[in-house]
Amino acid sequence: MRSSPKVLMVSACLLATACTGQTGSDDGGGGGGGDGANTLRYLIEQLEDADELTRLEEHLADFEESSGIDVQVQQLDVDTMRTVLQTQLRADDGPDVISWGSGPGSGGALAEAGLLYDLTDAYEENGWEVYDFAKERVTYDGRVYGIPGELETVGLYYNTQVLADVGIDPPRTLDELRAACRTISEAGLVPMAFGDQEGWPGSHLLSMALSSALGSDGMQALLAGEGSWESPEVVDALTFWQEANTNGWLGESPVSIDYDTMTALYISGEAAMIPTGSWFVNDLAIGADFESGYVPFPAPDGEGVFASGLGSGPFVSANTDNPEGAIELLDFLASEEHAQWVVENLQTIPARPVDTAGLDVDPLLAQVLEEVSALSEGGGGLGYNIDVLMPEAFNDVMFDGVQAVLTGQSTPAEVAAALQAASEQ
Repeated sequence: MRSSPKVLMVSACLLATACTGQTGSDDGGGGGGGDGANTLRYLIEQLEDADELTRLEEHLADFEESSGIDVQVQQLDVDTMRTVLQTQLRADDGPDVISWGSGPGSGGALAEAGLLYDLTDAYEENGWEVYDFAKERVTYDGRVYGIPGELETVGLYYNTQVLADVGIDPPRTLDELRAACRTISEAGLVPMAFGDQEGWPGSHLLSMALSSALGSDGMQALLAGEGSWESPEVVDALTFWQEANTNGWLGESPVSIDYDTMTALYISGEAAMIPTGSWFVNDLAIGADFESGYVPFPAPDGEGVFASGLGSGPFVSANTDNPEGAIELLDFLASEEHAQWVVENLQTIPARPVDTAGLDVDPLLAQVLEEVSALSEGGGGLGYNIDVLMPEAFNDVMFDGVQAVLTGQSTPAEVAAALQAASEQ
Protein backbone atom coordinates (compact mmCIF):
# COMPACT_ATOMS: atom_id res chain seq x y z
CA MET A 1 0.00 0.00 0.00
CA ARG A 2 1.45 3.29 -1.02
CA SER A 3 2.03 5.22 2.13
CA SER A 4 0.80 8.39 0.55
CA PRO A 5 -2.62 7.33 -0.74
CA LYS A 6 -4.50 9.91 -2.79
CA VAL A 7 -7.88 8.46 -1.93
CA LEU A 8 -10.44 8.62 -4.72
CA MET A 9 -14.17 8.05 -4.46
CA VAL A 10 -15.55 4.91 -6.06
CA SER A 11 -18.82 4.39 -7.86
CA ALA A 12 -21.95 3.16 -6.14
CA CYS A 13 -21.58 -0.11 -8.02
CA LEU A 14 -18.09 -0.61 -6.65
CA LEU A 15 -19.21 0.25 -3.16
CA ALA A 16 -21.90 -2.37 -3.56
CA THR A 17 -19.17 -4.82 -4.45
CA ALA A 18 -17.40 -3.92 -1.21
CA CYS A 19 -20.48 -4.56 0.87
CA THR A 20 -21.71 -7.71 -0.83
CA GLY A 21 -18.57 -9.30 -2.24
CA GLN A 22 -20.23 -9.46 -5.68
CA THR A 23 -18.47 -8.42 -8.85
CA GLY A 24 -19.78 -5.77 -11.21
CA SER A 25 -20.30 -8.32 -13.98
CA ASP A 26 -22.27 -11.50 -14.44
CA ASP A 27 -19.19 -13.65 -15.01
CA GLY A 28 -18.57 -14.50 -11.38
CA GLY A 29 -15.06 -14.75 -10.00
CA GLY A 30 -12.66 -17.06 -8.30
CA GLY A 31 -12.95 -17.70 -4.62
CA GLY A 32 -16.24 -19.49 -5.19
CA GLY A 33 -17.95 -17.62 -8.02
CA GLY A 34 -18.04 -18.67 -11.68
CA ASP A 35 -15.59 -21.11 -13.23
CA GLY A 36 -12.88 -21.09 -10.54
CA ALA A 37 -10.42 -22.98 -12.73
CA ASN A 38 -10.42 -20.28 -15.41
CA THR A 39 -11.20 -17.05 -13.55
CA LEU A 40 -9.39 -15.03 -10.92
CA ARG A 41 -10.74 -12.01 -9.14
CA TYR A 42 -7.90 -9.53 -8.50
CA LEU A 43 -8.73 -6.77 -6.00
CA ILE A 44 -6.47 -3.71 -6.03
CA GLU A 45 -6.41 -0.28 -4.46
CA GLN A 46 -7.99 2.48 -6.51
CA LEU A 47 -5.68 3.68 -9.26
CA GLU A 48 -5.34 7.40 -9.79
CA ASP A 49 -6.83 7.55 -13.29
CA ALA A 50 -8.65 5.40 -15.83
CA ASP A 51 -5.61 5.29 -18.08
CA GLU A 52 -3.62 3.40 -15.44
CA LEU A 53 -6.37 0.77 -15.21
CA THR A 54 -6.47 0.42 -19.00
CA ARG A 55 -2.73 -0.11 -19.15
CA LEU A 56 -2.86 -2.67 -16.33
CA GLU A 57 -5.64 -4.64 -18.02
CA GLU A 58 -3.76 -4.58 -21.34
CA HIS A 59 -0.67 -5.85 -19.55
CA LEU A 60 -2.62 -8.62 -17.81
CA ALA A 61 -3.99 -9.65 -21.21
CA ASP A 62 -0.55 -11.12 -21.93
CA PHE A 63 -0.91 -13.35 -18.87
CA GLU A 64 -4.48 -14.26 -19.78
CA GLU A 65 -3.46 -15.30 -23.28
CA SER A 66 -0.57 -17.48 -22.12
CA SER A 67 -2.37 -19.03 -19.13
CA GLY A 68 -5.96 -19.29 -20.31
CA ILE A 69 -7.03 -17.65 -17.05
CA ASP A 70 -9.38 -14.66 -17.07
CA VAL A 71 -8.33 -11.98 -14.56
CA GLN A 72 -11.12 -9.71 -13.36
CA VAL A 73 -9.58 -6.54 -11.91
CA GLN A 74 -11.60 -4.67 -9.32
CA GLN A 75 -10.73 -1.52 -7.40
CA LEU A 76 -11.59 -0.07 -4.02
CA ASP A 77 -10.27 3.06 -2.36
CA VAL A 78 -7.89 2.46 0.52
CA ASP A 79 -10.28 3.48 3.31
CA THR A 80 -13.00 1.16 2.01
CA MET A 81 -10.55 -1.73 1.65
CA ARG A 82 -9.47 -1.31 5.26
CA THR A 83 -13.10 -1.58 6.30
CA VAL A 84 -14.28 -4.51 4.17
CA LEU A 85 -11.19 -6.53 3.24
CA GLN A 86 -11.40 -9.14 5.98
CA THR A 87 -15.11 -9.61 5.27
CA GLN A 88 -14.39 -10.08 1.57
CA LEU A 89 -11.61 -12.58 2.20
CA ARG A 90 -13.94 -14.65 4.37
CA ALA A 91 -16.66 -14.66 1.68
CA ASP A 92 -17.13 -17.64 -0.63
CA ASP A 93 -17.08 -15.31 -3.63
CA GLY A 94 -14.31 -13.03 -2.35
CA PRO A 95 -11.15 -12.10 -4.26
CA ASP A 96 -8.55 -14.71 -5.12
CA VAL A 97 -5.65 -12.26 -5.17
CA ILE A 98 -5.41 -8.91 -3.43
CA SER A 99 -2.91 -6.08 -3.64
CA TRP A 100 -2.30 -4.82 -0.11
CA GLY A 101 0.33 -3.43 2.25
CA SER A 102 2.97 -5.54 3.91
CA GLY A 103 3.16 -4.12 7.43
CA PRO A 104 1.97 -5.78 10.64
CA GLY A 105 -1.27 -3.82 10.52
CA SER A 106 -1.91 -4.76 6.87
CA GLY A 107 -0.71 -8.08 5.44
CA GLY A 108 0.44 -9.20 8.88
CA ALA A 109 -3.04 -8.77 10.35
CA LEU A 110 -4.58 -10.80 7.51
CA ALA A 111 -2.03 -13.58 7.96
CA GLU A 112 -2.65 -13.67 11.71
CA ALA A 113 -6.37 -13.99 11.03
CA GLY A 114 -5.72 -17.02 8.77
CA LEU A 115 -6.95 -15.21 5.66
CA LEU A 116 -3.84 -15.53 3.48
CA TYR A 117 -2.45 -18.47 1.52
CA ASP A 118 1.03 -19.62 2.60
CA LEU A 119 3.43 -18.99 -0.31
CA THR A 120 6.60 -20.36 1.32
CA ASP A 121 6.74 -23.43 -0.93
CA ALA A 122 5.73 -21.39 -3.99
CA TYR A 123 8.78 -19.18 -3.50
CA GLU A 124 11.06 -22.21 -3.63
CA GLU A 125 9.28 -23.83 -6.56
CA ASN A 126 9.20 -20.67 -8.70
CA GLY A 127 12.49 -19.06 -7.67
CA TRP A 128 10.93 -15.63 -7.15
CA GLU A 129 13.72 -13.06 -6.93
CA VAL A 130 13.13 -10.17 -4.55
CA TYR A 131 15.39 -8.18 -2.27
CA ASP A 132 15.99 -10.04 0.98
CA PHE A 133 14.86 -7.18 3.21
CA ALA A 134 11.65 -6.86 1.16
CA LYS A 135 10.89 -10.57 1.47
CA GLU A 136 11.28 -10.28 5.22
CA ARG A 137 8.47 -7.73 5.28
CA VAL A 138 5.98 -10.22 3.84
CA THR A 139 7.17 -12.96 6.19
CA TYR A 140 5.11 -13.53 9.32
CA ASP A 141 5.91 -16.17 11.94
CA GLY A 142 8.51 -17.66 9.63
CA ARG A 143 6.15 -18.18 6.67
CA VAL A 144 6.04 -16.09 3.48
CA TYR A 145 2.64 -14.78 2.39
CA GLY A 146 3.14 -12.25 -0.41
CA ILE A 147 5.19 -10.75 -3.21
CA PRO A 148 6.67 -7.44 -2.00
CA GLY A 149 5.13 -4.48 -3.78
CA GLU A 150 6.82 -1.40 -5.07
CA LEU A 151 9.67 -0.05 -3.00
CA GLU A 152 9.13 3.48 -1.78
CA THR A 153 11.78 5.79 -0.39
CA VAL A 154 11.23 9.03 1.48
CA GLY A 155 13.66 11.91 1.22
CA LEU A 156 14.10 15.53 0.19
CA TYR A 157 13.45 16.90 -3.31
CA TYR A 158 14.90 20.23 -4.35
CA ASN A 159 14.46 22.59 -7.28
CA THR A 160 17.91 22.62 -8.89
CA GLN A 161 17.43 26.05 -10.48
CA VAL A 162 16.23 27.71 -7.28
CA LEU A 163 19.16 26.39 -5.27
CA ALA A 164 21.56 27.53 -7.98
CA ASP A 165 19.93 30.97 -8.10
CA VAL A 166 20.37 31.52 -4.35
CA GLY A 167 23.88 30.08 -4.43
CA ILE A 168 23.55 26.98 -2.26
CA ASP A 169 24.25 23.28 -2.74
CA PRO A 170 21.82 20.50 -1.81
CA PRO A 171 22.00 20.24 2.01
CA ARG A 172 23.80 17.18 3.38
CA THR A 173 23.69 17.92 7.11
CA LEU A 174 21.04 19.42 9.36
CA ASP A 175 23.07 22.57 9.84
CA GLU A 176 23.36 22.93 6.06
CA LEU A 177 19.59 22.45 5.81
CA ARG A 178 19.00 25.14 8.42
CA ALA A 179 21.28 27.52 6.55
CA ALA A 180 19.56 26.69 3.24
CA CYS A 181 16.14 27.36 4.73
CA ARG A 182 17.25 30.75 6.02
CA THR A 183 18.71 31.71 2.64
CA ILE A 184 15.61 30.56 0.75
CA SER A 185 13.33 32.44 3.15
CA GLU A 186 15.32 35.62 2.56
CA ALA A 187 14.78 35.10 -1.19
CA GLY A 188 11.02 35.21 -0.63
CA LEU A 189 10.27 31.52 -1.20
CA VAL A 190 8.92 28.77 1.04
CA PRO A 191 11.93 26.60 1.99
CA MET A 192 10.01 23.30 2.25
CA ALA A 193 6.48 22.71 1.00
CA PHE A 194 4.59 20.67 3.56
CA GLY A 195 1.02 19.76 4.42
CA ASP A 196 -0.19 17.42 7.17
CA GLN A 197 -3.95 17.77 7.08
CA GLU A 198 -4.36 14.01 6.52
CA GLY A 199 -1.92 13.05 9.28
CA TRP A 200 0.23 10.48 7.44
CA PRO A 201 2.67 12.98 5.86
CA GLY A 202 3.86 13.91 9.35
CA SER A 203 4.97 10.34 9.93
CA HIS A 204 7.28 10.71 6.93
CA LEU A 205 8.94 13.68 8.57
CA LEU A 206 9.73 11.55 11.61
CA SER A 207 10.74 8.54 9.49
CA MET A 208 13.24 10.43 7.35
CA ALA A 209 14.81 12.38 10.21
CA LEU A 210 15.10 9.28 12.42
CA SER A 211 16.43 7.06 9.63
CA SER A 212 19.24 9.50 8.92
CA ALA A 213 20.01 9.95 12.62
CA LEU A 214 19.97 6.25 13.58
CA GLY A 215 20.89 4.52 10.31
CA SER A 216 19.48 1.20 9.12
CA ASP A 217 20.56 -0.90 12.11
CA GLY A 218 19.39 1.67 14.63
CA MET A 219 15.98 1.93 13.01
CA GLN A 220 15.63 -1.83 12.85
CA ALA A 221 16.39 -2.08 16.56
CA LEU A 222 13.90 0.67 17.40
CA LEU A 223 11.10 -0.92 15.38
CA ALA A 224 11.87 -4.33 16.90
CA GLY A 225 11.39 -2.96 20.40
CA GLU A 226 15.09 -3.05 21.23
CA GLY A 227 15.35 0.73 21.45
CA SER A 228 13.30 3.42 23.14
CA TRP A 229 10.99 5.89 21.46
CA GLU A 230 11.94 8.28 24.26
CA SER A 231 15.56 8.29 23.12
CA PRO A 232 17.36 11.59 22.41
CA GLU A 233 17.30 10.80 18.68
CA VAL A 234 13.51 10.63 18.59
CA VAL A 235 13.14 13.80 20.64
CA ASP A 236 15.73 15.59 18.48
CA ALA A 237 13.99 14.52 15.25
CA LEU A 238 10.67 15.92 16.46
CA THR A 239 12.44 19.03 17.76
CA PHE A 240 13.92 19.78 14.34
CA TRP A 241 10.48 19.80 12.74
CA GLN A 242 9.15 21.94 15.58
CA GLU A 243 12.00 24.38 14.87
CA ALA A 244 11.31 24.30 11.12
CA ASN A 245 7.65 25.10 11.66
CA THR A 246 8.32 27.85 14.21
CA ASN A 247 10.70 29.52 11.76
CA GLY A 248 8.20 29.34 8.91
CA TRP A 249 10.31 26.93 6.88
CA LEU A 250 7.26 24.69 6.23
CA GLY A 251 5.02 27.47 4.99
CA GLU A 252 1.93 28.80 6.72
CA SER A 253 -0.21 26.47 8.88
CA PRO A 254 1.03 23.13 7.45
CA VAL A 255 -1.47 21.12 9.51
CA SER A 256 -4.32 22.79 7.59
CA ILE A 257 -2.81 22.02 4.16
CA ASP A 258 -3.54 18.73 2.38
CA TYR A 259 -1.08 16.61 0.40
CA ASP A 260 -2.24 17.79 -3.03
CA THR A 261 -1.85 21.45 -2.06
CA MET A 262 1.57 20.69 -0.64
CA THR A 263 2.79 19.13 -3.88
CA ALA A 264 1.23 21.91 -5.98
CA LEU A 265 3.17 24.45 -3.95
CA TYR A 266 6.42 22.81 -4.98
CA ILE A 267 5.46 22.13 -8.61
CA SER A 268 4.41 25.77 -9.03
CA GLY A 269 7.90 26.91 -8.01
CA GLU A 270 6.72 28.67 -4.84
CA ALA A 271 8.69 26.29 -2.62
CA ALA A 272 12.33 25.32 -3.10
CA MET A 273 12.21 21.87 -1.48
CA ILE A 274 9.67 19.23 -0.50
CA PRO A 275 10.05 16.27 1.90
CA THR A 276 8.12 13.34 0.41
CA GLY A 277 8.49 9.99 -1.30
CA SER A 278 9.73 8.41 -4.51
CA TRP A 279 6.17 8.19 -5.87
CA PHE A 280 6.38 11.97 -6.42
CA VAL A 281 8.78 11.44 -9.35
CA ASN A 282 5.84 10.75 -11.65
CA ASP A 283 4.04 13.95 -10.61
CA LEU A 284 7.18 15.90 -11.36
CA ALA A 285 7.60 14.33 -14.78
CA ILE A 286 4.04 15.31 -15.68
CA GLY A 287 3.64 18.69 -14.00
CA ALA A 288 6.95 20.42 -13.33
CA ASP A 289 8.77 22.61 -15.85
CA PHE A 290 12.04 22.53 -13.90
CA GLU A 291 14.54 19.85 -12.90
CA SER A 292 14.57 18.36 -9.41
CA GLY A 293 17.16 16.52 -7.41
CA TYR A 294 16.37 13.93 -4.73
CA VAL A 295 18.62 13.24 -1.73
CA PRO A 296 18.31 11.51 1.63
CA PHE A 297 17.14 13.73 4.44
CA PRO A 298 20.27 15.19 6.08
CA ALA A 299 21.73 13.55 9.17
CA PRO A 300 22.81 15.59 12.22
CA ASP A 301 26.51 15.27 11.42
CA GLY A 302 26.71 13.99 7.85
CA GLU A 303 24.89 12.59 4.88
CA GLY A 304 21.70 10.71 5.71
CA VAL A 305 19.97 7.64 4.32
CA PHE A 306 16.67 7.23 2.54
CA ALA A 307 13.80 5.99 4.68
CA SER A 308 12.14 3.12 2.85
CA GLY A 309 8.97 1.10 2.85
CA LEU A 310 6.97 -1.18 0.64
CA GLY A 311 3.83 -0.24 -1.19
CA SER A 312 1.10 -2.72 -1.95
CA GLY A 313 1.91 -6.14 -3.33
CA PRO A 314 -0.08 -9.27 -4.21
CA PHE A 315 -1.29 -11.78 -1.63
CA VAL A 316 -3.45 -14.86 -2.24
CA SER A 317 -6.65 -15.46 -0.31
CA ALA A 318 -6.63 -18.57 1.86
CA ASN A 319 -10.21 -19.07 0.69
CA THR A 320 -9.47 -19.15 -3.05
CA ASP A 321 -10.89 -22.01 -5.11
CA ASN A 322 -7.96 -21.72 -7.50
CA PRO A 323 -4.64 -21.56 -5.62
CA GLU A 324 -2.73 -22.94 -8.61
CA GLY A 325 -4.05 -20.21 -10.89
CA ALA A 326 -3.44 -17.54 -8.24
CA ILE A 327 0.18 -18.66 -7.86
CA GLU A 328 0.54 -18.62 -11.64
CA LEU A 329 -0.60 -14.99 -11.61
CA LEU A 330 1.87 -14.19 -8.85
CA ASP A 331 4.62 -15.82 -10.90
CA PHE A 332 3.78 -13.35 -13.67
CA LEU A 333 3.73 -10.42 -11.24
CA ALA A 334 7.10 -11.48 -9.76
CA SER A 335 8.85 -11.63 -13.15
CA GLU A 336 11.47 -9.17 -14.39
CA GLU A 337 9.25 -8.51 -17.42
CA HIS A 338 6.50 -7.27 -15.12
CA ALA A 339 9.05 -5.24 -13.14
CA GLN A 340 10.18 -3.55 -16.35
CA TRP A 341 6.56 -2.81 -17.25
CA VAL A 342 5.99 -1.29 -13.79
CA VAL A 343 9.02 0.97 -14.11
CA GLU A 344 8.06 2.19 -17.57
CA ASN A 345 4.31 2.49 -17.12
CA LEU A 346 3.72 3.26 -13.44
CA GLN A 347 7.05 4.94 -12.65
CA THR A 348 7.48 2.94 -9.46
CA ILE A 349 10.42 1.00 -8.00
CA PRO A 350 10.13 -2.81 -7.99
CA ALA A 351 11.35 -4.68 -4.90
CA ARG A 352 13.61 -6.80 -7.10
CA PRO A 353 16.55 -6.18 -9.44
CA VAL A 354 15.46 -4.88 -12.83
CA ASP A 355 17.37 -4.08 -16.01
CA THR A 356 16.17 -0.71 -17.31
CA ALA A 357 18.31 -0.71 -20.46
CA GLY A 358 16.17 0.31 -23.42
CA LEU A 359 13.25 1.43 -21.26
CA ASP A 360 11.69 4.88 -21.48
CA VAL A 361 12.38 6.03 -17.92
CA ASP A 362 12.42 9.53 -16.44
CA PRO A 363 16.05 10.45 -15.60
CA LEU A 364 15.24 11.20 -11.95
CA LEU A 365 13.47 7.86 -11.57
CA ALA A 366 16.42 6.10 -13.23
CA GLN A 367 18.72 7.72 -10.67
CA VAL A 368 16.52 6.61 -7.78
CA LEU A 369 16.29 3.06 -9.19
CA GLU A 370 20.06 2.81 -9.47
CA GLU A 371 20.66 4.12 -5.96
CA VAL A 372 18.02 1.93 -4.35
CA SER A 373 19.21 -1.18 -6.19
CA ALA A 374 22.79 -0.61 -5.08
CA LEU A 375 21.74 -0.07 -1.47
CA SER A 376 19.31 -3.02 -1.41
CA GLU A 377 21.70 -5.51 -2.94
CA GLY A 378 24.43 -4.30 -0.61
CA GLY A 379 22.37 -5.33 2.40
CA GLY A 380 22.15 -1.96 4.09
CA GLY A 381 22.00 1.78 3.72
CA LEU A 382 18.22 2.16 3.78
CA GLY A 383 16.23 3.38 6.73
CA TYR A 384 12.59 2.63 7.41
CA ASN A 385 9.28 4.31 6.74
CA ILE A 386 7.63 3.82 10.11
CA ASP A 387 3.92 3.82 9.22
CA VAL A 388 4.11 0.83 6.89
CA LEU A 389 5.79 -1.31 9.55
CA MET A 390 3.99 -0.42 12.77
CA PRO A 391 0.45 -1.35 13.86
CA GLU A 392 -2.42 1.00 13.20
CA ALA A 393 -2.80 1.95 16.88
CA PHE A 394 0.81 3.10 17.03
CA ASN A 395 0.46 4.99 13.76
CA ASP A 396 -2.57 6.88 15.06
CA VAL A 397 -0.51 8.06 18.05
CA MET A 398 2.32 9.06 15.70
CA PHE A 399 0.05 10.94 13.28
CA ASP A 400 -1.60 12.84 16.12
CA GLY A 401 1.71 13.40 17.88
CA VAL A 402 3.50 15.02 14.94
CA GLN A 403 0.50 17.28 14.38
CA ALA A 404 0.54 18.20 18.08
CA VAL A 405 4.21 19.18 17.82
CA LEU A 406 3.50 21.33 14.75
CA THR A 407 0.56 23.07 16.43
CA GLY A 408 2.35 23.55 19.74
CA GLN A 409 -0.11 21.39 21.67
CA SER A 410 2.58 18.94 22.78
CA THR A 411 6.32 19.04 23.26
CA PRO A 412 8.64 16.65 21.41
CA ALA A 413 9.39 14.90 24.71
CA GLU A 414 5.69 14.40 25.42
CA VAL A 415 5.11 12.91 21.97
CA ALA A 416 8.14 10.63 22.34
CA ALA A 417 6.72 9.35 25.61
CA ALA A 418 3.36 8.70 23.96
CA LEU A 419 5.08 6.76 21.15
CA GLN A 420 6.93 4.62 23.67
CA ALA A 421 3.68 3.86 25.53
CA ALA A 422 1.98 2.95 22.22
CA SER A 423 4.86 0.64 21.25
CA GLU A 424 4.42 -1.32 24.50
CA GLN A 425 0.72 -2.05 23.96
